[in-house]
Amino acid sequence: MAVAAPTINEAAPAGRKRIKITRTLVFSILFVAFGVWLILGAINTLTPETSTLLTFGAGTPDLPVPTQIITLISGIYYAAAGVICLIMAQQRLRTILLLIGGVLLIPVIIIIAAADASTNVTTLLSVSLRLSTPIVLGAMAGIWCERSGVSNIAIEGMMLTGACNGFVVFTILSPNLATGEAQLVGVIISILSGGLMSLLLAWLSITYKTNQIVAGTVINIMAVGITSFIRREVLFSSEAGRGTLAPWPIPVLSDMPVVGEIFFSGRPIFYMMFVLVIVTHVMLYFTRWGLRTRAVGENPRAADTLGVNVIRNRWINVFIGGMIAGLAGAWFSLETTGSFDDNMTSGRGFIALAAMIFGKWTPFGAFAGGILFGFSDAMGQRFQFLGVPIPPQFLQMVPYVITIIVLAGLVGRAQAPKADGVPYDKEGK
Repeated sequence: MAVAAPTINEAAPAGRKRIKITRTLVFSILFVAFGVWLILGAINTLTPETSTLLTFGAGTPDLPVPTQIITLISGIYYAAAGVICLIMAQQRLRTILLLIGGVLLIPVIIIIAAADASTNVTTLLSVSLRLSTPIVLGAMAGIWCERSGVSNIAIEGMMLTGACNGFVVFTILSPNLATGEAQLVGVIISILSGGLMSLLLAWLSITYKTNQIVAGTVINIMAVGITSFIRREVLFSSEAGRGTLAPWPIPVLSDMPVVGEIFFSGRPIFYMMFVLVIVTHVMLYFTRWGLRTRAVGENPRAADTLGVNVIRNRWINVFIGGMIAGLAGAWFSLETTGSFDDNMTSGRGFIALAAMIFGKWTPFGAFAGGILFGFSDAMGQRFQFLGVPIPPQFLQMVPYVITIIVLAGLVGRAQAPKADGVPYDKEGK
């Protein structure tokens, strides 16, 4: 009688079958290693006299923090939490311990980095929110597209095109118009430029059913070439403007300590970030258009059966997403630097996609992801300011490393809309 050959699982040693590498296991081990590193650092490199001064701006008291004690306590917590997560089987307790450790990581890093010095927490948070603006806007652009079933990895190219065209128009108009009026026209052109690039994406992916990843990649590459050509031919041959959008402090609210500086002393596109997050949430979950968009992104065939024009819905949503991405591009050239450089978006469009995935394709979740990446960027800059002995090239890598860690370990199984990236063929055509 023939005997069936054992399968790989059956042939594997018993010990190997019991080993299952999970995200919880990996982070538990990292917690233990990080905790031991903190404890050794507190003992060997810090003294009881070492302190960190946390400042919060005018009108608020400063907070001196004993660096060695905080580092030692934090190290004990991380090591103990990691060990508990390794030996305990209760998933809820392990999740709570890991989440607490993730939240504590931010203040611990700030305190250690500013040992024997001072750091302004209010400024750090304000810069974090400011740097998260293009990421959050790019994530909103992705949500509008992908909720309707169109994968949009061309956000980077839309941002770059918006940044270039808006600044070029501002430069051309600034000799004949007031600075504010020229900037306003520039922002409008940025929005329309992003929308124009999105129409190309819609034409390729919706009408001609081109592979949407390939179409987005082509648009990104094309944007790099076009913007570089425009910069060389227009900006190098004219006197480029250098003004940025003026701050819009909100009366009364901007005078509040801490909160006023963080939220109510920004510039126009910064405020638009909050507006668009709220508008996107309301449109998706509280309007008929949002219901139809979500239906098209999940089951376009069923939506078509119920009378929803799938093709039109996708075209409009992709165009809206492109305009939002163009506004994100205006943040780089018109609100922040007052200039345009080749590839100045520096991959923020792809980080925006990571924020969207982190937020599970929801506006407020993507907003939280954008703030996380903005904070990591701000921390990299703050480390350079504090003179942390790490090469600046590595500090510049912080946002991208955080992106990899978040997508690989923290997000878990992120379920995109079921029809995301799937071309739709209408019955009978």
